[in-house]
Order: sequence, then C-alpha cells, then structure tokens
Amino acid sequence: MTQKHVGLIGCGRWGRLIARDLKTLGCRLSVADCSAVGRNNAEQAGADAIVDDIDALPGVDGIVIATQTTMHVQVIDQVLERDVPVFCEKPLGHDAASVRSLAQRAEGQVFVMHKWRYHPGVQELARIARDAQLGPVLALATRRMGWGHDYPDVDASWILLPHEYSIALEILGSVPMPRMARAEVYGRDLLAMMILADGAVTHSCEINARTLVRERRVELRCRDGVAVLADAHADYVHIVRNPVHGRSEPVIERRAIAVTMPLYDELAAFLAYLEGGPPPKSSMAETTAIMDAIASARELAGLIPDAPLA
Repeated sequence: MTQKHVGLIGCGRWGRLIARDLKTLGCRLSVADCSAVGRNNAEQAGADAIVDDIDALPGVDGIVIATQTTMHVQVIDQVLERDVPVFCEKPLGHDAASVRSLAQRAEGQVFVMHKWRYHPGVQELARIARDAQLGPVLALATRRMGWGHDYPDVDASWILLPHEYSIALEILGSVPMPRMARAEVYGRDLLAMMILADGAVTHSCEINARTLVRERRVELRCRDGVAVLADAHADYVHIVRNPVHGRSEPVIERRAIAVTMPLYDELAAFLAYLEGGPPPKSSMAETTAIMDAIASARELAGLIPDAPLA
C-alpha cells in the first residue's frame, strides 16, 4: 500500500482521535483548523502540515471531515470540487432536507462515518440475523444511555440516534422508519426519547442523556432465541436459545468477538478505498435514509424541526 495523503478538516475532541489513527495507519496528514486547540491537537498527533483554512489544504487523495455537525454540509460543499473521496463524521447534518439535496450531488463521492457498523459485536449480530442462526428475526432493541453529550450545536437526537439507526441498518439491512416516538424535553434541551418502528421486524430504540447509568446495548430477538451485545467494550456476544424440555434456567453461550476499535477500522476501510478497494460504509443513500428516520422520529415526538441550538 502506497502512502496516501489525507486532509483532515477539524481536529477537536473527536478529530484528534481521527488524526491519531490516520497517522498510525501510515498516512501523510494535512490538517485544516484555525483554533488553538485544534492546531495543538494536530501537532500532538504528528500532522505533516497544519493550515488555518480549508482552501489552504494542499492537494490530497482524500478528505476526512470532523467539524461541528452544523458545519458538515457547508464544508462538504466547499470540498466537492476537489473531486476526491470524502469521509464525513456523523451525522451528516441537522436538516434532513439539506442532506437530501446534498446527496443528489455527492453520491459516490461522500461517505459517512457510522463507526458502529464496524463494531465486531454488531457485525456478529448481523451474521446471526443474515444466516438465521436463531431463526427469523422478530425484533431489534437498542439502548444508548448516559449523562449529556459533548456537542453544543445540536441536541441529543442528532448525536445519539445516528448510532441506533446505523446499527439497525447493519443488522437488518435497511433503516426502520419510526411509527411512534415520545420525547422528554426541558426548554430546547432533549433529555430522552423512546421510538418504535413496526414492520416485519419491530425496532425499539431508547436514548437518554440524563441518566448516571451508562449503557450501550443491542438485543436481537429471534424466533429461537436472543443474541445480545451488552456493552460497547464487550469481547463476546451473549446467545440464549429458547428453553427446551421444560428447562427454565437460561443456557448462556458467550460467543467471542474481536476486540478492535471501530474508528480505526472505518478509517482503514477509507484508506483501502483510496487504494482502489470497495467503498466504505455508509453511502449517501443510506445516510439519507438514516436522516429521514431521525427527522420522522423528531416530528412524531413534537420536537422543533431540525433546529440547531446555536
């Protein structure tokens, strides 16, 4: 593999981790960030060049975007003319209509960093579903709980729900559209949401940004049993088959999974694409479906349509 030159736009809280992994993967890295924090992060990561402005980035083989959510569409518009692949941190924006418009121009060039699609546990659940190892899938339940989030420009739905719907996409092969949704809000601060999608497979989703209990849980419910990823850092998936012959106590199988970092894996996939390999997940069409699901859930819950916080 030849050394690829990647431009990283934004090197803040998350961008610094992207910079670290890109350098670990052997990239030549140029960073565009005008903030003192971003420039310091880029230096600490070992960036080869640091510039204040996107237009000052040199010619690169690909671009990774890690700015604030409300800037994503604008930044993509600015770099599309460079005609190189773009990998943008999720969510692609905070306005489903703007993302849909962008998708018409950016399909095949822009991909979105939904890291949970690269999580070994989620991929194992997808194999169980695809191969019907526990019979037909009946339902998928996901929970994402914790205290607050670190993104001041949008509320928790735009930060947490992209994970839930990308997990559903990876496991079920499509994005379930919500049919019911309820939200707990205080002013313009979203505290929690519960969402239900009814169809051939039921998808229930719960997010909460006001609980001291941190939880990342994915439960695949099938005709012949359940498979559970109980934690983001688990090194196994729990499999419990339906009881037989009157047995009441569950027999729990622990199926080992790889312990890898999804961010690193998705960046490796992007670099492989720059080398001529298959495109990374997720496409603009898939991202548009995720954005439409979030917008629908927000509307069903009576939230202010697609409004940024700042």
